Amino acid sequence: MSLRLYDTAARAVREFTPLRAGQASVYVCGLTVQGPPHVGHVRSALAFDVLRRWLACSGLEVTYVRNVTDIDDKILAKAEAAGVPWWAWAYTNELAVTRAYDVLGVLPPTYEPRATGHVPDMVALMERLIDRGHAYAVDGDVYFDVRSFPEYGCLTRQRVEDLEPAADTDTDERKRDARDFALWKAHKPGEPETASWATPWGRGRPGWHLECSAMAERYLGPEFDIHGGGLDLRFPHHENEQAQSRAAGDGFARYWLHNGWVTLGGEKMSKSLGNTALVDEVVQRVRPVELRYYLVTPHYRSTIEFTDAALAEAGVAYRRIESFVKRAAERVGADAGSPVLCADFTAALDDDLGTPAAVAAVHEAVREGNTALAEGDEKAVADALGSVRAMLGVLGLDPLDPHWTAAGGGDRLGEVADGLVALALEQRQAARARRDYAAADAIRDQLAALGVQVEDTPQGPRWELSR
Repeated sequence: MSLRLYDTAARAVREFTPLRAGQASVYVCGLTVQGPPHVGHVRSALAFDVLRRWLACSGLEVTYVRNVTDIDDKILAKAEAAGVPWWAWAYTNELAVTRAYDVLGVLPPTYEPRATGHVPDMVALMERLIDRGHAYAVDGDVYFDVRSFPEYGCLTRQRVEDLEPAADTDTDERKRDARDFALWKAHKPGEPETASWATPWGRGRPGWHLECSAMAERYLGPEFDIHGGGLDLRFPHHENEQAQSRAAGDGFARYWLHNGWVTLGGEKMSKSLGNTALVDEVVQRVRPVELRYYLVTPHYRSTIEFTDAALAEAGVAYRRIESFVKRAAERVGADAGSPVLCADFTAALDDDLGTPAAVAAVHEAVREGNTALAEGDEKAVADALGSVRAMLGVLGLDPLDPHWTAAGGGDRLGEVADGLVALALEQRQAARARRDYAAADAIRDQLAALGVQVEDTPQGPRWELSR
């Protein structure tokens, strides 16, 4: 294949060559389920959803793993403040995360392991590190010895001497070096007993970094193709993952991909800063497919400044595509035309997932299709429709995909609304037939006031919601 990806470790675009012919193995850091997800959270899931779809479209069998971190200092603290068990807090927010992924059309992963379900794998990894001289246990804690591993810092190109203390425990007194990071944290008085597991070093719970190394190895093996995540995870999380896995003798990730931030008011969207836009709230203002279009269209490594104006512009752009697809499907049938990807689209995605150029190729095909519709060239309409739908399928944006048609009104309320609009249009057609144009215009104006845009076509009137 001809796919090229920007590898953070190499700081260069590299040809993607799978570890195993015909297969691709991908591990993406999922969320720590401390709260409901905001738009910045789901950008990562969407970026790597497009990667996964493109790998599959390129003929590869993709094993895609995205974890859930369901035990963490913040989860414990927030659950205690809310007066609920930590596991109940974590699961409630895990459901919110899953709901956000589903509503935005993110394909489910091949495997979605929880940290709490893989403690034996973590213990085995720590034992290997201790045996190799790269980790040590003190009073129930287990730490990674950063100075024991000369490659530490190579992912982010930092020297150990220049790093700040890890600051992942209450005190550094038990550490050989303040920059050593916690693999395992001993159970503390006052913490729930259920938030600890038995190990050879006493009861405790995992450190953040250990979890992903253990789960990646469990489902993908000691070496795999791609590790993905947000830009903010490069250090310390991904640096520490790589160090502990390679120190244990694993090859670990062969390519590192990181998506850019979503900012609000120039600052990274973050719960700690209080500048978030929750997915559940945003999809009440805009259709989920339009939010997906907004987040997928920019290059995955770019920064997106979240504004209502930009979101509205994205909605207008997507509706132009959607309008063509629906009109063309009405003219020639939804499955008309061959699903051929245009050369510009393929070249764009092969060039480090260049979604801006890929979406531009979609819009160009839509323009050609609209011209064919106006000229009555049904062969050209069918060709354009097949190509546009194929391209949108890779981006997860095909308006005729059952995911979006169901979301757009497949329930009983939607059926009633469709029927009422159809009834109004029948009355309008009857008024026009008897040359009562004032009545016909009044019906059209009333529909417009309700947000229903009517278009008269040679095949009869069609309608869509205006925004």
